[in-house]
Amino acid sequence: MSARRRRRAATEPEEEEEEEEAGSDKEVDLEERLHELDLRSDSDIPDVPPPTDSTPEILKKALSGLSARWKNWWIRGILSLAMISGFFLIIYLGSFMLMLLVLSIQVKCYHEIITIGYRVYHSYDLPWFRSLSWYFLLCVNYFFYGETVADYFATFVQRREQLQFLIRYHRFISFALYLTGFCMFVLSLVKKHYRLQFYMFAWTHVTLLITVTQSHLVIQNLFEGMIWFLVPISSVICNDITAYIFGFFFGRTPLIKLSPKKTWEGFIGGFFSTVVFGFIFSYYLAQHQYFVCPVEYNSETNRFVTECEPSELFQMKKYSVPPLLQAVLGWETVNMYPFQLHSFALSTFASLIGPFGGFFASGFKRAFKIKDFADTIPGHGGIMDRFDCQYLMATFVHVYITSFIRGPNPSKLLKQLLILQPEQQLSVYKTLKSHLVEKGILQPSLRG
Repeated sequence: MSARRRRRAATEPEEEEEEEEAGSDKEVDLEERLHELDLRSDSDIPDVPPPTDSTPEILKKALSGLSARWKNWWIRGILSLAMISGFFLIIYLGSFMLMLLVLSIQVKCYHEIITIGYRVYHSYDLPWFRSLSWYFLLCVNYFFYGETVADYFATFVQRREQLQFLIRYHRFISFALYLTGFCMFVLSLVKKHYRLQFYMFAWTHVTLLITVTQSHLVIQNLFEGMIWFLVPISSVICNDITAYIFGFFFGRTPLIKLSPKKTWEGFIGGFFSTVVFGFIFSYYLAQHQYFVCPVEYNSETNRFVTECEPSELFQMKKYSVPPLLQAVLGWETVNMYPFQLHSFALSTFASLIGPFGGFFASGFKRAFKIKDFADTIPGHGGIMDRFDCQYLMATFVHVYITSFIRGPNPSKLLKQLLILQPEQQLSVYKTLKSHLVEKGILQPSLRG
């Protein structure tokens, strides 16, 4: 081998090592830059302007002589009674008003969360952020409410040709609307704000998931019967109130760092109070058709009706008392509605798992250095501050109904049959008749 070749062979490994070191240095630099960009500490997040005090002047004057602790107690108590009274009034007005209430709360909760994002990043002047956020809210509501109309208002839709077109191509129209917003977002991207714009795009979609999807489930629960709407919501309200009362008077032991005012005494007191309340409240509601019958739309009267023969869940039954409790209660049997047993599951979730929705909201507020989502309700904060646990509860109730309660729905099936073409209806009739003859329910001699 020549001297030149030996020198070249000796220098090649050194050059390769230098190239590898340079490449590894570049990778380290890139990782450090990405780390600096994407893993900012909480202290780097801009402060959100604190909400203003919206307490009415008449209440301020009346409670001016009290300490801050007792002043907050009375403000929360008075406003809680006012909200509960308004809630009972809306229940009296019927199912349609309850649906409007759910929609209104959904829009307000969405507004509060989106506004926090806008306030945090308002100095960046992101193009189209607010417009696109509300556009996506409109699209998602159009999709979900269109699905509801198709499921529960089939006979009403059948009589109107314009609605038939919208329902027939509902999902395609919904996708086209969303795709329009998606393209608008892509066109709004600005070079120096790419990462931030994608943050806010994700912010909008997570907010839609939390508010719109959950409120849709609330309305689905309502259609199963008003009792499936009232008992879960009232259980969460009861747990919230009783946990606050027990914590206010007896609270000594902190429960969780995310929410320093929550105590074990309030948590445990709220649990037992909610279980007892749910059992008694369910007993009262189960006696009335208005609360237990599925909500259906009557196309002849153009109104919602709650008339039916109550299912077995809402018919009084006799149960044997466990031997251990017989000595305490002195009863061998007890009469109760089967739904009251289900109320234990609902109340337990509302008092043990439901509060974690509030803890999640507390962590969110701490991340952005805010006390409340808004100042809509004096002493309570924003609407989202009152409904952070309700959305989690709505999902549980929907899953509970579909898993343990709901069976085939003849009424819904009949509505779907009525919108078929005559040929399709005749085919279903012949198939059903043949099946009933094979089962021996109909005689073969019968002619259709």
